[in-house]
Amino acid sequence: MAKKIFVGNLSFQTSENDLNDLFAQFGEVESVSIITDRDTGRSKGFGFVAMGDDSAEKAISQLNGKELNGRALTVNEARPMVKKDFGQRKNSGGRGGRGGYGRY
Repeated sequence: MAKKIFVGNLSFQTSENDLNDLFAQFGEVESVSIITDRDTGRSKGFGFVAMGDDSAEKAISQLNGKELNGRALTVNEARPMVKKDFGQRKNSGGRGGRGGYGRY
């Protein structure tokens, strides 16, 4: 089964091929994706790599803190994305949750 790895603090010049080559030293890489801004297309400075469990553990322990293109990488197991609700605020007291005027 594949394990998804978070790779942070990437240089904006780092390509998916660079990451693939780096992680391939530890085993077969199933996929690589660098996250980009949808408006500008520029890298957001982080990405994800998917590889087998054993290879992933080895890569995480060996590459966390390693320098790539002048930046010290942050490498760890990816956590599931949490969907944020930008709807109505909770616990706002019905007054928008701003200031304390008129309460006491």
